[in-house]
Amino acid sequence: MNWKHGKRAVALGMGMVLAVAAFSGCQKKREIRSGEKDLAELTWYQVGDRQKDDTMVLEAVNEYLAETIGVKLNIIKVGWGDYSQKMQVVIATEDEWDLCFTSSWTNDYLQNAQKGAFLELDELLMKKGKEMYRRIDYRFWKAARVGGKVYGVPSEKEMANCPMWVFTKEYVDKYDIPYEEIHTVEDLEPWLQLIKEKEPDVVPMYLTKDYSAPAYMDTIVDPIGIEYGDETLTVKNLFETDRMMSTLKTMRKYYEAGYINKDAALASDDKCVKRFVTKGDGQPYAELAWGKDLGYDVVVSQIMDTQITNASARGAMTAINRHSKNPEKAMELLNLINTDEYLWNLLNYGIEGVHWHKAEVPVKEAQKAEGKPYVYDRKIVLDEEKSRDYSVPYWVQGGLFNTYVTEKEPIDKWSVFKEFNDDSKAAPSFGFDFNLEPVKTEVAGFRNVLDEFGNALYTGSVDPEEYVPKLLKKLDTTGVDKVMEEMQQQVNAWKQAK
Repeated sequence: MNWKHGKRAVALGMGMVLAVAAFSGCQKKREIRSGEKDLAELTWYQVGDRQKDDTMVLEAVNEYLAETIGVKLNIIKVGWGDYSQKMQVVIATEDEWDLCFTSSWTNDYLQNAQKGAFLELDELLMKKGKEMYRRIDYRFWKAARVGGKVYGVPSEKEMANCPMWVFTKEYVDKYDIPYEEIHTVEDLEPWLQLIKEKEPDVVPMYLTKDYSAPAYMDTIVDPIGIEYGDETLTVKNLFETDRMMSTLKTMRKYYEAGYINKDAALASDDKCVKRFVTKGDGQPYAELAWGKDLGYDVVVSQIMDTQITNASARGAMTAINRHSKNPEKAMELLNLINTDEYLWNLLNYGIEGVHWHKAEVPVKEAQKAEGKPYVYDRKIVLDEEKSRDYSVPYWVQGGLFNTYVTEKEPIDKWSVFKEFNDDSKAAPSFGFDFNLEPVKTEVAGFRNVLDEFGNALYTGSVDPEEYVPKLLKKLDTTGVDKVMEEMQQQVNAWKQAK
């Protein structure tokens, strides 16, 4: 998306305490009898839309889990826009649950770990998750540490932040556009102008409310962070940097020129809208997934060099509830999902023979990939109809490297992902954890300010000369200077201790 460390000294004693607590505290509530087996019931909250065949697939999953680790799994899916708020309520009310999806962008991993919602996992990893721990790139575990402790299991996928421009191939080919040479916002201008003149039915730069302008910064607490490449580790406000102000002015210029859709600040993605370029958070072969989603071919170019930050490496994680009655079984489940080829592809694609079937790998392709890691002896073909009834964001549930590739993907896809991770550079701030406790009230106020101004500024819908000062003034009233001062003190201490 390698392995290190290990503590075993008190693992067995701790495991016995947890086992006793699990048995005595919830024997009747959370265990059921199936044949001759007692199954520990686990509830897992996941972000994503419910699928028509969720129940069918989960039945197959549970049949396998009952045989392998004695678990019955209940998955609760919550829609993308509602997940973070839903989990705030679930955590605050201490509902019974065992696992949940968490990340840097929804159901905030850092904040939940610091406030004690998630279980410390170091001892459990050594006892019940050692195989998984050894397999996953150690840098994911580095990012997972908060105050020196691991509170979540990372999904091993692309590790670095890799924003990309996504171009509709039809127009790239038609006008011989050198898309691979286009990187900055400013590089887009002549081609946006050309599309506006030549293709009146096409939106040159299609943006939605989810768009954020390229930020050459590790925003540790949005909008406060450290610019990429800054070895001095100077804490800055994103909206006070020259580069962001220049970018916002360019976006305003494009908006006024009619290159950007007028409803950008409020729009949700409408795949029926013809567009020349938009922005996505990329990875190797991202264009294949985006093209499939849109229904036509796209090509991509990287906006900036890849950067590994805590936020990017925490892009998808699973935490265990601090109050879980079955933490050992929860860890066993995560270990199995991240190491078991059959279970992983069942969760990911659904049932073989129903949602997909096996396809042979072309001989020449197999020979070319021989000796590379994460290469399997099969590809898969998705059933055109049934796969629509079970389509999941598989990085929500675990790492990617056990995944069979589809017939249109290269057999060495995951080997290329591994190379991508290996070649990605860590930002100077990678590994720094900001303790929010001294300024949590001030930080809580940032979100409202960013929600008020961010979308309009990023999409060019308002004049940054007028609205950035308004944004900065409101951030001042929330105590942004206090947050920056506290962060700088912590960064300095972290830098000295390195």
